[in-house]
Amino acid sequence: MSILGKVLLSLGFLLLISLFTLRITGLDPEYMDYTTQEYNERGRMTLPGLWLSGEVVKEPIDNWDWVLDVAHPERGNTIMLETQTWYGIPYSVTILPTPRGKKMYIGGSARDARLEREFPDYKQWWANVERDPRVRLKINGKIYEMTATLVHDPVELAEILGRDAITKAVDKDGNERMVAKWYYWQVFQRNVAEY
Repeated sequence: MSILGKVLLSLGFLLLISLFTLRITGLDPEYMDYTTQEYNERGRMTLPGLWLSGEVVKEPIDNWDWVLDVAHPERGNTIMLETQTWYGIPYSVTILPTPRGKKMYIGGSARDARLEREFPDYKQWWANVERDPRVRLKINGKIYEMTATLVHDPVELAEILGRDAITKAVDKDGNERMVAKWYYWQVFQRNVAEY
């Protein structure tokens, strides 16, 4: 075997060991306060994580409103979302939860240059969820296995947001243009104990 072959084999082995280690330990996504100028300057993006680790909750949740009371010292009440990529390594991000009693929603907005793309390619995690709706939420250190379903009803979207799902602005020439478009998915627990 040539030296190049040995080097490539060694690098491949190190990559596999690293992925195996991260699968066990998890790798949370980067958190950045979404109200800061730094977040906006980075294109409203943070570094994604991989697998989320924590105790998996098997009991059904009847009311999700408690999620808003979670007060992590750094992340506040944001939660982490793990989605499945087409190549088999999870992609996780930090998002704001949207609980509504018995219902739990996840979502966000597309702005600026992202609006030039087609849905669901505004964000990587949106494309992942649309391709594979099995997701995992990490809330207060615990994992909730969920299935996500896109909300299509404009009335339900308006109820979730408390306003229209499309934000428009008028430029200096008096032309109206879309500046943000919101999408939400309702998430349902899966793999919970049946009674």
